[in-house]
Amino acid sequence: MFKNNRRYVILALITIVLAFSTGDRATLSVAGPHMSKDLGIDAVGMGWLFSAFAWAYVLAHIPAGLMVDRLGAKRSVLIGLVLWSITTILMGGASWMVHPFFALLVLRFLLGAFESPVGPSSGRVIAAWFPSSERGVAGAIFNSAQYISLVIFTPLMGWLDHRFGWEHIFSVMGVLGLLLAVLWSRTYFAPGAHPSLGQRERDHMVAGGALVELGAEPGETAAAGAKTGARAAHGTTLSELGALFKSRMLVGIFIAQYCITSITWFFVSWFPTYLVQGRGFTILQAGFVAALPALCGCVGGVSTGFFSDHLLKRTGSLTIARKTPITIGLLLSASIIACNYVSADWMVVALMSLAFFGKGFGSLGWTVVADTAPQQMIGLTGGVFNALGNMAGIVTPVAIGYLVAGSKSFDSALVYVGVHGLIAIAAYWLIVGRIERATVSVQSSRPPVPLSHTAA
Repeated sequence: MFKNNRRYVILALITIVLAFSTGDRATLSVAGPHMSKDLGIDAVGMGWLFSAFAWAYVLAHIPAGLMVDRLGAKRSVLIGLVLWSITTILMGGASWMVHPFFALLVLRFLLGAFESPVGPSSGRVIAAWFPSSERGVAGAIFNSAQYISLVIFTPLMGWLDHRFGWEHIFSVMGVLGLLLAVLWSRTYFAPGAHPSLGQRERDHMVAGGALVELGAEPGETAAAGAKTGARAAHGTTLSELGALFKSRMLVGIFIAQYCITSITWFFVSWFPTYLVQGRGFTILQAGFVAALPALCGCVGGVSTGFFSDHLLKRTGSLTIARKTPITIGLLLSASIIACNYVSADWMVVALMSLAFFGKGFGSLGWTVVADTAPQQMIGLTGGVFNALGNMAGIVTPVAIGYLVAGSKSFDSALVYVGVHGLIAIAAYWLIVGRIERATVSVQSSRPPVPLSHTAA
């Protein structure tokens, strides 16, 4: 059984990479309360530190998408993983630097740039390794990494802060990332070069619409990969970027992802601070309490994949299969607003857990990208998708910082976050329309890219 499921081993690898990526960007949220006190950084300053990551993350995503299309997922992730782990370690020494705030600002910016290949690489991996009927589950499991990360790493980081000091959050996470880089380099392979991918599994993948030819990494010598190596190495060009925005469907997906990512950024930036400053928890308590909503988000994130693929088999419609769980989940995510109207801590945790479950259940974005991206532009499409989505990381932490500083409470911030889920629903139903493989027209000296409107 295991022999014919190599694709799930690959999925586990890319999910672990995303979990570490999320954990490293969340280090500041856990270290924030004590670090800001030690270094004299106010709420607005912390907002800008949270935002610095997203500035680079957004700006680097399109180049990262191009890099993934040229170098392949293996090399792109390995380069990013090593560099962002080193950057994380350096953040632990901020108090020894001449200007700690500006040093952290630069390091957070670099962290965002170095993490940017993960999204485009993941979209490529899912499209290459999974048939259409399994992408809902694959995308949901992959997306659950952000919740798994918070479940595992938030308590760990809270304990490290409590026991050793906030500096050790960064050093431990950075070293773990370097160890993961070794694992990735030794165990990840594209379909055409995997040393133990059986013909039976490969045939199953191809029959179901997996784009296995896109998995060829430049320089690999496996027979299946060599056939398409030149095409993969050529990659896409920036001249093709504008063509993506001619698709109303893709534009709607991009808008919705911005709104969904706004909810994510509240949880990976301000949520522990909300528990400490807004609800009176200690940082150790906040570290463990924050894991409960994240666990619910993980359950929602994984279950939506099974639900979506079940709907696809029952209805044969990608549109129904993807939009239905997205709508249900994002409606539930708006329950975060109700935290403003309860006083008991357990009710706050319950509502946050419901909201995070809903956010997870409604997060099928990477599955939708694998379903809709133009066949030879998956890396670039994934880069644009994640870049525009993570513009929320620029806006949301700073907006919340100003809202909290101005009102001395988190009430307006929670409304701000909750409304974004409702806007995402509107984008899917009023703009996206039918979900199918996008067809774009590119004026280029290169031969035309064969695209189709199939659901593959």
